[in-house]
Amino acid sequence: MKVSKLLMATALTAVTTAGATTASADELTLCWAAWDPANALVELSKDFESQSGIKMNFEFVPWPNFADRMLNELNSGGKLCDLLIGDSQWIGGAAENGNYVKLNDFFAQEGISMDDFIPATVTGYAEWPKGTPNYWALPAYADVVGWTYRKDWFERPELQTEFKEKYGYDLGIPSSLEHLKDIAEFFQGREIDGNTVYGAAIYTERGSEGITMGVTNALYNYGFEYQNPNKPYDLEGYVNSPGAVAGLEFYKELYDVGAPPGSSNWYMSEDIDAYKSGQVALQMNFAFIWPGVNADPNVGGDHTGYFANPPGPAGQFAQLGGQGISVVANTDNMEGALAYIKWFAQGDVQARWTDMGGASAMRSVVEAPGFADAQPFNQAFLDSMAIVKDFWAEPSYASLLLPMQGRVHEYVIAGQGTAQEALDGLVQDWIEVFEDEGLR
Repeated sequence: MKVSKLLMATALTAVTTAGATTASADELTLCWAAWDPANALVELSKDFESQSGIKMNFEFVPWPNFADRMLNELNSGGKLCDLLIGDSQWIGGAAENGNYVKLNDFFAQEGISMDDFIPATVTGYAEWPKGTPNYWALPAYADVVGWTYRKDWFERPELQTEFKEKYGYDLGIPSSLEHLKDIAEFFQGREIDGNTVYGAAIYTERGSEGITMGVTNALYNYGFEYQNPNKPYDLEGYVNSPGAVAGLEFYKELYDVGAPPGSSNWYMSEDIDAYKSGQVALQMNFAFIWPGVNADPNVGGDHTGYFANPPGPAGQFAQLGGQGISVVANTDNMEGALAYIKWFAQGDVQARWTDMGGASAMRSVVEAPGFADAQPFNQAFLDSMAIVKDFWAEPSYASLLLPMQGRVHEYVIAGQGTAQEALDGLVQDWIEVFEDEGLR
């Protein structure tokens, strides 16, 4: 969330191996989404197979169907998955419902320390309740919303001159969200190399989680809080604070002045396509796309730069993405599943995981000398992971997500009502969810 990601670029390649509904004692089935990092995990896991003698099966589900398929599997007590790399928002429900194995005793027995991982990923991917040392997963894939930009366009002298004359500061990596909006507006409808281009591809999708994963990057930085930090589930004045209202208004303004025509329902794949096809100067997206952008023949290499979500008046934050790996509680091969977790938690395995296309959350990997400069996007990744926040991870997170999707989309995209009305309505929606859960 997070991103949890309920949607994914359909153009990305994926390996899907249909596993049996149960695993024998010398087999394991690992379930995840179908995307390029999953392919890398297949290759990486060959080392585990050779060391353990356990055959690995993989069930990779396309992102649009991933949440429904896997949550149904967990809630029905299915036997498909021994190991599951699930979204951060699932932790609360999976822990409360007994779907995941609590790993504290195992970690202690095997000397696996959560101090070895980026703190934000431990909180986001492993802990429930949040802020307590109760672990239901090992951080598996670190991800966060960040930005790519057409560095080659930004460096054109004529555009630099025109931009400074208009806005009074240099065209470059934006130092604030307001500057980012200026840049998007500057490029909107501009002709470059004979083509009409636009400002920024941002998240606007309504059907799953897209616009929430986008708008939070503005809301957080203008002062939005999910609840009173001193009184859980106290929402009034936090979700709909003046700062939160200003953040929602900013996101609508960014959409109005800088988004491409026809982008009213875009998420990861649409943003990727728009950027790689040269339609936009800026792209909001999860960091997992950065290696693919860097390798792209049209926009890769020196054509593209990367930066963390810029600050707003209330601070600098970015929406967390990524997942942890958990042992499914009703596995028939508990010993093998735990052996896989132990193997995956090794420092050398984590280093190879990143080298092969994964994204380790282990500090020894991301804090290693030379890591920041090893790829042109690594510093932006580190900067981004240092400022993450996440959506609700409550057992009722899906019931919390749906009204936010609706309220925000209706205001930002459809132009219905005011930002204050949208957030006031969201407060009432969320209060009703928590009352139904007996938490208020």
